[in-house]
Amino acid sequence: MGSGSARGWAHIGVIRALEEMGVYPEIITGCSIGSVVGAAYASDHLDMLESWATELTWQDILAYMDFSLLEGGFIRGDKLMAFARQHVGELNIQSLPLTFAAVATELSSGREIWLREGNLLDSLHASIALPGLFAPVKLDGRWLVDGGLVDPVPISLCRAMGADVVIAVNLNGDLVGKHLKRKDQEMRKQINNTISDEDVWDRITNQISSSFSEKKEALLSSLLGQNKDVPGMFDVLASSINIMQDKITRSRMAGDPAEVMLTPRLSSLGLMEFDQADIAIEEGRACVENMRPALDQMLSEL
Repeated sequence: MGSGSARGWAHIGVIRALEEMGVYPEIITGCSIGSVVGAAYASDHLDMLESWATELTWQDILAYMDFSLLEGGFIRGDKLMAFARQHVGELNIQSLPLTFAAVATELSSGREIWLREGNLLDSLHASIALPGLFAPVKLDGRWLVDGGLVDPVPISLCRAMGADVVIAVNLNGDLVGKHLKRKDQEMRKQINNTISDEDVWDRITNQISSSFSEKKEALLSSLLGQNKDVPGMFDVLASSINIMQDKITRSRMAGDPAEVMLTPRLSSLGLMEFDQADIAIEEGRACVENMRPALDQMLSEL
């Protein structure tokens, strides 16, 4: 299950559609958001994740963001992990009902790290630590970031864990030239409606200087882009990551292709549009249906 930020909810639709065909994977590997959905499936929590994802609002997303400019990323991710622990508890990867592993990247060396044992949520935290957005995670003495930097669709890990037939989901197949630009006025309106006297802006500025409290609109313009002709910070970050992951995925899959490749078409969804789960899940289902002949052929040969 590949990386792709908010587009990753498509993995839920893929799993549901495969189950309806009678396809039940024995080994799950995931990168970034793919590791989150994969872990939910491997731990029998997919229903819970789907229910939560489809009810998310943009205000909810902001509430989970513990902003920081001093810890190597714009968001620490601790609030999200605390929420997950409250609802899932402490699980070890090796104790899950299905064989599971996640991919992360070692920040100091650029090495691909396969997370196949240990605390599940700590491993997921490392796998989703998108550079520039989420702070890196220290795990077993190593600083780790998003696995999408080295292996956005972890086919090789799946084979290394014993898979004979691999169904891969690539969320980055149609993204070059696209970026996360949401409807600017709508997003800014939602953010401004969410921000209050105890808002995320105060948490950011208190770390730097109280004088920044008057710069709220300037920062929002910088992050989101002042107009359609000027990309914001998130636009640049998303476009750069899309290009990088597309190139890496093409290179990796050329040497180790999956038996079946599923490619949901979700270029219209931006990096942080986690509140659009229904759209992504439906496209996940649709891409399985589009590849039904290839899947049927694969099943007939088993």
